[in-house]
Amino acid sequence: MKSSFDILYRDEDLLILNKAAGLLSLPDRYDPTLPNLYGLLHRQFEKIYVVHRLDKDTSGLMVFALSPEVHKDLSLQFEQHKVEKTYLALTEGQPSENKGTIEAGLEKDPGKPGRMRVSQTGKKAISHYQLLQSWGRYSLLAVSIETGRTHQIRVHLSHLGLPLVGDPFYGSGEGLYVSRIKGRRFKLRQGESERPLIARTALHAQKLSFLHPGREKRLQFEAPLPKDFRASIKQLDKWLGESTT
Repeated sequence: MKSSFDILYRDEDLLILNKAAGLLSLPDRYDPTLPNLYGLLHRQFEKIYVVHRLDKDTSGLMVFALSPEVHKDLSLQFEQHKVEKTYLALTEGQPSENKGTIEAGLEKDPGKPGRMRVSQTGKKAISHYQLLQSWGRYSLLAVSIETGRTHQIRVHLSHLGLPLVGDPFYGSGEGLYVSRIKGRRFKLRQGESERPLIARTALHAQKLSFLHPGREKRLQFEAPLPKDFRASIKQLDKWLGESTT
């Protein structure tokens, strides 16, 4: 898979990677032959240990450990909410407040395999959001999470009435098209077909910060916006007016 990940930082203890959208973090349970980040890294490194994961369509930062000791330390930091994680989310709609906290328990949806739902009896889940830019029909949010539940940001934002663009589980599943942005001003030439600006769940793990095991030094990393996010923001600014903060 071309440009499926970039190594942003490497030492004898750990790796920091920028994963492309469309690449599995771990082997698929039903088809282990599908390309996945763990498998690709395993070809380069004798020992590699998974600390956390990102959904297939989520791009951005991941950390992998290179020893059992470092894996244990990092995993504990995640469990104790000592790791700072910030995601960028492109959503449909606009929040009523510029910032806020979503505290809503999550559990597996028994009627929809592979999906989660908000539940009063579900596991505790807390997400904080801040509006970065808005174009009325669409918004760009920064979301930091205290907990790391499956699909947490996707479910929480959908629960708030702000489903992620392109989310097939908790939103319409429609990508972002210039035709949707321009409306009647959009014209296609005969024989042309329109391609979406962003065709996947619009979520990007932008920032990651944690204490380096054994060094007592806090590391901070930031992954640049992927091409589909940049293209989407450019067209939203162009046709729906300059974004506001």
